[in-house]
Amino acid sequence: MIPPFLTLPPTDRVRSSRTGWTRAHWEALADALLDGVAPYASPRGAQYRLPGRGSWSGVALDGLEGFARTFLLAAFRIAGAGGAGGAVDERLVERYTRGLDAGTDPASGEAWPALTDCSQQMVEAASVAVALHETRPWIWDRLEAPVQARVVAWLSGFNGARTWDNNWRLFQVVSEQFLASVGAPHRTKDIESGLERLDDWYVGDGWYTDGDGRNFDYYGAWALHFYPLMWARMAGGDAGGRAAVLRERLRLFLGPYPHFFGGDGAPVHQGRSLAYRFAVTAPVWMGALADCSPLSPGLTRRLASGVARHFVERGVPDERGLLPLGWYGTFLPATQPYSGPASPYWGSKGFLGLLLPPDHPVWTAREAPLPVERADTYTALPAPGWLLHGTRHDGLVRLVNHGSDHQSPSGPAEEDDPHYAKVAYSTATAPETGQSALGSAVDGRLALLSADGAPSPRGRVQLLRCGGRSATSRHEARPAGRARAVPVETTSVLHGPWEIRVHRIRAEAGLPLAEGGHAVAGPREPVARTGPGWALARTEDGLTSAVVALYGWDDGGAEVDRHLGTNAFGTHSATPRLSGRTANGTGGAGGTDGAEGGTSVHVTLVLLGRDAADPEALARTTRCDVEGERVTVRFADGSRVEVD
Repeated sequence: MIPPFLTLPPTDRVRSSRTGWTRAHWEALADALLDGVAPYASPRGAQYRLPGRGSWSGVALDGLEGFARTFLLAAFRIAGAGGAGGAVDERLVERYTRGLDAGTDPASGEAWPALTDCSQQMVEAASVAVALHETRPWIWDRLEAPVQARVVAWLSGFNGARTWDNNWRLFQVVSEQFLASVGAPHRTKDIESGLERLDDWYVGDGWYTDGDGRNFDYYGAWALHFYPLMWARMAGGDAGGRAAVLRERLRLFLGPYPHFFGGDGAPVHQGRSLAYRFAVTAPVWMGALADCSPLSPGLTRRLASGVARHFVERGVPDERGLLPLGWYGTFLPATQPYSGPASPYWGSKGFLGLLLPPDHPVWTAREAPLPVERADTYTALPAPGWLLHGTRHDGLVRLVNHGSDHQSPSGPAEEDDPHYAKVAYSTATAPETGQSALGSAVDGRLALLSADGAPSPRGRVQLLRCGGRSATSRHEARPAGRARAVPVETTSVLHGPWEIRVHRIRAEAGLPLAEGGHAVAGPREPVARTGPGWALARTEDGLTSAVVALYGWDDGGAEVDRHLGTNAFGTHSATPRLSGRTANGTGGAGGTDGAEGGTSVHVTLVLLGRDAADPEALARTTRCDVEGERVTVRFADGSRVEVD
């Protein structure tokens, strides 16, 4: 339901047949968000101290974050109106001008902490730099000389400073480029080394990993594409040829990007800092702004407006006019310790499209349908090791993950992050993240179990292959109390609306294991059903998650796990799961070798949809044969899938 304080203009069903949204809707939403935070400004406007759980950085830095991230939104609103020859809201200009004055004045009582090595203020300084660049005629050029000097002095803390070796390098790049653009002291070496480090992380097809390792998520879009092209925008021209390279990488990235979005506008729920929400549209707008998008103008607006409308219709912003820490409402288990009450306002990046004039084709063209609205889709992304799978009849998109783990590439594996460690994600489900579920949940993956039933972590993932409708990866499973790791190789094959998952586990016989489907959640407890070799959980709106044992599982090992308060999609969550043991001998269920180091095979059919698929019938009529390295699955309709 749209919050009552959010007044939106009438929908335009001619130009925007899918969403009804126009540029005026985006302006109204931006204005509502800026109005919502206004009561929480400090007396001179340098900090916005919003209610909610504080970050690990402390109150002063949370207040700076509130200023910087909403300043970015205000900048797009101001420049979007002024650049189009419209009326700039001078009250908004004055509001953030006062904040800049106070934030850089040591005597104001609201001064921002100085930039120091690897400090949180570096993150926020980048937003300030971008906002100052975009509003230069209305804010920077009007600042009194002493205030300009103080702003320069504060941003100059970047010069020669050390940042974390990941997307933080780009905060330094854009901030020092702004200093260069106003003739202030800066270090060209800092800018060049940051951009060169970005090149190190490029893995092809438009994809970057965020630092060393396999860290793939939306950050590849709202940070690793956003800041470099903002730098190019500041630098002007082709920036020595580098801007053309950056635009080409974004073009490649955007080609399959619409496949991440469901028919209802929802993005796939994967990765960290998902509370930024609207930020997932930043690369789409940037493609249009940098004139490098392969997407039609109508598809660009349909995707972006679909995301915005999706969240607005689900109560974002909330009844206070604020963006809460969570996905829809407040849900802290899905956030990170660095997230404070103003962190969600990095969603301001999703309003980048306001810099495009009202007569730009992205605002005037008729909306075009998303891929999932046209047909069932199967998309392989070899760079991150992902498969995307959309079904037109229910508008759902599922992500099958065989390549992202958010682990350090060296040293011992760290604790699993549920937003990276699963095989399965989607636009309608979230991983179980609440503390009470972390020690037992197996949603979206297979795990070996310890003596007390605790699941093994997935740890570091090694992508083996990804293409067509299948992907394969390997990981080392080590249940608690076990000295040696167990190699697990998993292949996912997309077939119709389903995923066939084949696991080959090299271990002695008798080890307990379990596999879970998608966790579904809602305000009421999902319906649970089980039978020989299958389990199902269904929400009251018909979203159904099911798993069917095709090979290697115990017929009596199907059940449904329930949790309370552990899922971003609702208070009550449920996950269908299968249980079994590594097999014994070539004639045993799922086994090819009963000796130490033998291979146990387990095959699962994973379902997520809003149709009336009957897992009981699938369990009864689907046949699975294992012969050596080949797995053959035959369905009742005569179709067959072979997995080598």
